[in-house]
Formats: sequence, structure tokens, C-alpha cells
Amino acid sequence: MNLLPSLKAVACVVVLGAGLFALAGAKEKEKVVSKPGDFASTTIDLGVVCSDAERSVDFYTQAVGMTELSGFDVPGELGGNVGLTDNQPFHVHVLTLGKGDKVTKLKLMQFKKAPGKKAEHGFIHSTVGMRYTTIAVNDIAAANLRMIAYGSMPLGKGLQELPNGNFLGVYRDPDQNFVELVGPKVKK
Repeated sequence: MNLLPSLKAVACVVVLGAGLFALAGAKEKEKVVSKPGDFASTTIDLGVVCSDAERSVDFYTQAVGMTELSGFDVPGELGGNVGLTDNQPFHVHVLTLGKGDKVTKLKLMQFKKAPGKKAEHGFIHSTVGMRYTTIAVNDIAAANLRMIAYGSMPLGKGLQELPNGNFLGVYRDPDQNFVELVGPKVKK
């Protein structure tokens, strides 16, 4: 008599039973929900590591139209202590689309001594992580012309009309990151 199939079945039942027992005994984790008053600002800042920060600053200010504010230096020890770097010092270039304390900031930085690896940029699904930046514009035609004049051609089939009447154009920054521009075409 071959006991091997019977032993496999018993082992499966034991493992399944142990798993169900563990699930039944486990307490449900409390769900933590933030409240509107938990945040000091409704905007977020985005940090982007660049292969050439000056070139990226030029792209985002000249082609996109952002404004560069005063940047700041992060000492290597601070970067290491908070877990951002392996004690690499760096400079942060700060760019915005508006003025005031409550605007989103794009923070560009470069690590010349530790340049990092390039991500796969074929499509937004080629690499996990933050994959594109969306910027709302007042006139997509003018923004598109500014991008083309800079040398950043729209991807795919160019500007595409969205169901809400706005248009979407997708471009690449100097490190091949996706930049979406969305807005209406202004009739002149």
C-alpha cells in the first residue's frame, strides 16, 4: 500500500488548519485615518534625483515655465541620520509654479559622487515608483509650442483631447521622466 498520497493529504490539512487557526486568533489591526486638520498644507513637495541638476533646472524653468526659488544644502550627516543618503551631502534646487507658502515645490538634486542607476523609461508601467508629473496649464497650445521650441517633442500621437474638453500632452524631461501638461486650447 502506498502511503505517500495519504501523508501529503494529511500534511496539507495540518498546514491549512494551522493557517486558519492563526487567522482566527489574529486581532484585526485598527485602521488609522487622517483628518483634514492633520496637515499643515494641502500641497506636497516632490524630490527628483537628476543626472544633471543644472540641465533639469533649465528644462523646468525654460520649457515648462516654473520659477526657481532659493535652494538649500543638506549636510551629509543629516542626510544619513534621517535615512535619505549614505552620508552624501547634496544641494536642492527648489522650483514652483506659483508664489506663497502653500505651493507645490519640485525639488531637484544631483549626486555627482554617487550618480545612481537609471530607471527603465519605456512606458509608465516599465518601472515601479513615481512615474510622471502632471502640470495644469492655461493654454495647452502655447505650452506645447514652448516644449517643442525647447526640444521636447510630445510623445505618442501628440496632443490628445480629453472627455472634459481639455487636452493632454506628454513629454520627457532631460532624464526621460514623463511630464504631462493638461489644459484647454485657447482660441485666438
